Amino acid sequence: MSELTLTVMRLGFLAVLWLFVIVAVQVIRSDLFGTRVTQRGSRREAARPQQAARQQTAAPPQQRQQSGRQRRGAPTKLVVSEGTLTGTTVALQGQTITLGRAHDSTIVLDDDYASSRHARIYPDRDGQWIVEDLGSTNGTYLDRTRLTTPTPIPLGAPIRIGKTVIELRK
Repeated sequence: MSELTLTVMRLGFLAVLWLFVIVAVQVIRSDLFGTRVTQRGSRREAARPQQAARQQTAAPPQQRQQSGRQRRGAPTKLVVSEGTLTGTTVALQGQTITLGRAHDSTIVLDDDYASSRHARIYPDRDGQWIVEDLGSTNGTYLDRTRLTTPTPIPLGAPIRIGKTVIELRK
């Protein structure tokens, strides 16, 4: 074997070895510090108040009062009340919230009883929030009842996914 071939093989082996070390450090870091939660759609959310203000000024006074009544008793946040994420709060801003072990979920559950894409919570046209099980193995429970269809969530009702309990609050 030529000296050049041997040097290229050594450098290739060294690069693979460093790649292994870097991946190992990232895995250890994620195990120690958990996954990073990022706020998604911040640009879109910043534009929403301006759009809502334009729509509200264009609407007749009766419609503005009706929309205010619907929002008055509506929940404003999703709170994790039991489980490893106890105390975590997600603001309800009209977007779909996904729950599961997948890293792209809105709330990433570190629970052996949760599926990667376990459930989703989304608003309907009437302003109510709906919970839907996404075909999980162990099921999603609303007030001790296993969900089989998309179901409206009453304010303060516990949603159980494995060992995690989530509630809608004002």
